[in-house]
Amino acid sequence: MNSPSLSPSPADPEPDGLPLPRRHAAVAAILGAIVLVVLDGAIANVALPNMAEQLHATPADTVWIVTAYQLAVVMFLLPASSIGERLGYRRVWVAGVALFTAASALCALAPSLPVLVAGRCLQGLGSAAVMPLGLALLRFTYPKRLLGQAIAWNALAVAGASAAGPAVGAAILSVASWPWLFAVNLPVGLLVLVAARGLPHTPPTARPLDLWSIALNAGMFAAFVLGSDRLLAQPLQGGALLAVAAACLALLIRRELPRAAPLIPLDLLRSHSFRISVIASVCCFTGQMASYVALPFYMQHVLGLSALATGLLMTPWPLAVMLAAPLAGRLADRVPTAWLCAAGAACLAAGLALCASWPSREDPRLPLVLFTALAGLGFGFFQTPNNRNMLLAAPKERSGAAGGAQGVARLTGQTLGSLLMGLLFGLLPSVRATHWGLAMAAGFALLAGGVSLLRGPGRVPEPAVRRT
Repeated sequence: MNSPSLSPSPADPEPDGLPLPRRHAAVAAILGAIVLVVLDGAIANVALPNMAEQLHATPADTVWIVTAYQLAVVMFLLPASSIGERLGYRRVWVAGVALFTAASALCALAPSLPVLVAGRCLQGLGSAAVMPLGLALLRFTYPKRLLGQAIAWNALAVAGASAAGPAVGAAILSVASWPWLFAVNLPVGLLVLVAARGLPHTPPTARPLDLWSIALNAGMFAAFVLGSDRLLAQPLQGGALLAVAAACLALLIRRELPRAAPLIPLDLLRSHSFRISVIASVCCFTGQMASYVALPFYMQHVLGLSALATGLLMTPWPLAVMLAAPLAGRLADRVPTAWLCAAGAACLAAGLALCASWPSREDPRLPLVLFTALAGLGFGFFQTPNNRNMLLAAPKERSGAAGGAQGVARLTGQTLGSLLMGLLFGLLPSVRATHWGLAMAAGFALLAGGVSLLRGPGRVPEPAVRRT
């Protein structure tokens, strides 16, 4: 392993991570930006009733505050990764943080719902650059032997921000109005931009941007998300949108297949290890989202718990992820990832199965704390080594595409999980739908573990090298 250069050229990436003083600043910037975008997404949901009242909007219209953000993220994850490879990860990542911060100011000053929705869309564009390129920058920041720990810190930041989001949002709303939910992003964003001076420099490529491919990609994901959302309420419209999504995907694959570095990372998907990691991630996130939808209904409608008790009983999940992520990161550098992922998926499935099978006549509170904690531990032990494997299976210059693929796998799985739960609620009574939903979530978790074992028992291979 090459030792880190003490005086790297600003035009070239460091051979194996940054020296320690600079590494700390870079990690602070990357994790600070991740907390910024994840926390903002979590706290905005809490304020929707206040926003609807003060902006004189209907609840249905107010939902676009969330939908616009999510659509922008999913539509531009892969294009942002491609632009990062062309212009340099650091440059595009910094632009994403700056755009997110400026859009937060627009949201805070928004006089009407359309302006707020536009600001949220711009926030989503910034977040689409921050999330995948932050993961790519970690690969240039840490030496390879510590990459598992780096990904663990990334998972820890995401889980911590997700867990703290509702509480932070409620605390802000208890002393101020909803615009302050976005105004607090401004000092944090500026601090992140200052710390970004320590980020590693990555070389740009001469690869041109294909605007038609970017348009097809955006149309595909927009039609898929909107079609999935409307499939039950408006089957014809939802089905037509899904057909448009399929047509865009077919055209995009045909256009990108001959290229060495396609927008959709078809070149990376030819790698067995990368392909397995992506499929396993989709399965795991499908189970996670299905359980996130089913558990509140199960706790309130089946077990008769209050909304407050439900929120408290679901909190151990992200807290357990925060506990598991650092340990999983250390183990991922020493233990075969196939076995780690399989064990984590088994724990996730066991926690969900125990939640569904606990007798409703018994006091459920303490057991549910243990069961959701077990599910969170399993989720943490699965995600960290799986993401590490996905990143290392790609050539270093394609780290942005690998980060984009990870984000797309997550969003695809979460969309499928919520869609399947919607179908169950439409076909079955609420009580039966929650039981079947938790069983389905456990099944997807087991499927993720089984897919992971297809990698074989060996360790993660050395980082892939681009063949010329």
